[in-house]
Amino acid sequence: MLETETGLTLQTLLSLYPNTAVLRSGQVQSPLVHFAFADVAVANKAFKSLVREQAFDVGELAIVTYLQAKAFGKPYVLMPAVVVARGQHHTILYNPSRRQLSPGDLAGCRVGVRSYTQTTGAWVRGILEEDYGVDFKRVQWITFEDPHVAEYSDPPWVKRASAGQELLQMLLDGELDAAIFGSEMPAGNLKPLIPDAEVAARRWAGQHGGVPINHMMVVKESLTQSRPDVVREVYRLLQESQNAARTADNAAAYRFGVESVRKSLETIIYYSFRQGLIPRRFAVDELFNEVTGVLG
Repeated sequence: MLETETGLTLQTLLSLYPNTAVLRSGQVQSPLVHFAFADVAVANKAFKSLVREQAFDVGELAIVTYLQAKAFGKPYVLMPAVVVARGQHHTILYNPSRRQLSPGDLAGCRVGVRSYTQTTGAWVRGILEEDYGVDFKRVQWITFEDPHVAEYSDPPWVKRASAGQELLQMLLDGELDAAIFGSEMPAGNLKPLIPDAEVAARRWAGQHGGVPINHMMVVKESLTQSRPDVVREVYRLLQESQNAARTADNAAAYRFGVESVRKSLETIIYYSFRQGLIPRRFAVDELFNEVTGVLG
């Protein structure tokens, strides 16, 4: 963070998406605040430096990573601004050339996921348990990366893949029965584990207050205390950028304001607590403070 006569410059983690493009390009500006955007193509590659080193004043963060950061006392506050959201039902795949598989078959299976703490994985496990009766503790979860928050330790039903092994190749080779992928879905003959995944995702969103949230914005707590005006301006600029890309489809995903995300946050808090990702079930309002909680 650097303050000059031309305003405050914030170290910022924010990837280029349709809903952030206007802000990233500088088409929307403010005399109060400027952004020094991190030179990373994919924001999740810098989540560790955000939560472990507090390297950014403001940034996007996976919601489960934020819940864990909150649990371990990291000095960030949630902003009610969704940056990435999507249906999750289609992200768990199996290889039909190896065997036929349905959600009811998962007990005793090996299921791969980048990290047990990955937000997509938390959503998928919650959906599988709630809607398909899957006991996630009876699944052997195989992971490939450490949690972003260093203080967290994986539960006993999670095992690490051997060095050099890769998620997709293990699924193709039959070493995994199923695997959860994020935004980069593999091509080929893999099939969604959940039948009629897109239809199921739309139905789920209608019943649970909206599309599952992946990334929201966070801000250093110290900035909300020292410059609440700047925090409010950041929020305004984010919203203006989203409005420039608004369509009927994405308006329901990229939500602003606490009440618009409350039900989604209640759900992911519950899923995270159930899965041993956080030690207690936060109230939604605990994630915000007196500055960010009234935005929007």
